[in-house]
Amino acid sequence: MRLILLGPPGAGKGTQAQGLADHFDIVHISTGDMFRGAIKNQTPLGLKAKAFLDEGELVPDDVTIGIVKERLEKNDCDRGFLLDGFPRTLIQAETLTEMLANLGKPLDGAININVDRIKLMARLTGRRICRHCGAAYHIVFNPPPKEGECGKCGGPLYQRDDDNEATCENRLNVYESQTAPLIEYYAGQEILHNIQGDQEIDKVFADILAAVTPQ
Repeated sequence: MRLILLGPPGAGKGTQAQGLADHFDIVHISTGDMFRGAIKNQTPLGLKAKAFLDEGELVPDDVTIGIVKERLEKNDCDRGFLLDGFPRTLIQAETLTEMLANLGKPLDGAININVDRIKLMARLTGRRICRHCGAAYHIVFNPPPKEGECGKCGGPLYQRDDDNEATCENRLNVYESQTAPLIEYYAGQEILHNIQGDQEIDKVFADILAAVTPQ
């Protein structure tokens, strides 16, 4: 199974991606995780990416495409993969189609998770991350046992730079202008599945499985 996940920031792509990767026993490829790892290690790529991410902007296509291509060429992708956070622009999507054709690994489906913008803002600005172990919480939907403190390791919680309200507004604007055209692109390829993301996590997951599993 070879899939991509589409949807605005805060739509729950990461949660669904991990469940799908486990269900189909395929590799979960998250460009967000790749960038955050590079930023944490202060690599040249990480420092370059951080400047864009902190402003809610997209990392340049050439940087992102290079990282993804190297990852897709690895042997563990032969049995399948799920791309989470890529492609984000039409150029990336067209490059991915060509790249996968050359690798003999065409996509089986593109999953688009839809969530209302107002609800997305509430999701995005309420997220808190543990500085020590990286555990994620939400002040409304998944609050920590003790305010400001991780329930797993006791570490302090913080709000990521790209989770403040102004940056989140910009992230959603960037998505709508640059990434939303991908929906039309994959609909034209007849592999798009629209999923209502404003449901319980398990219901969203069940809807995705029903959409991508051959009848």
